[in-house]
Amino acid sequence: MPVNDQITDSVTQVNTKAVGESPAMAMGGLYLPTSQALGTAALNASSAQQQGQITMQAATVQGINSLMATGTAVTGRGAEEILEKG
Repeated sequence: MPVNDQITDSVTQVNTKAVGESPAMAMGGLYLPTSQALGTAALNASSAQQQGQITMQAATVQGINSLMATGTAVTGRGAEEILEKG
């Protein structure tokens, strides 16, 4: 049974289009999760940096609190030793 040439041409064009788009679709499928993973990595890095800064600030505050809790004579003695070694 013969098929109309217009039908055959239409099916061929659709198949050609699908085959032609496959590499672009595959790369799009690769680029999207890759960019999402890189974005998440950057977010995690900045979050870790913020947490590190908070930890360092807390340690500094604790060190100053320890210095202020001691008597002035002890603080002067410690400062004197630091200046002599520096």
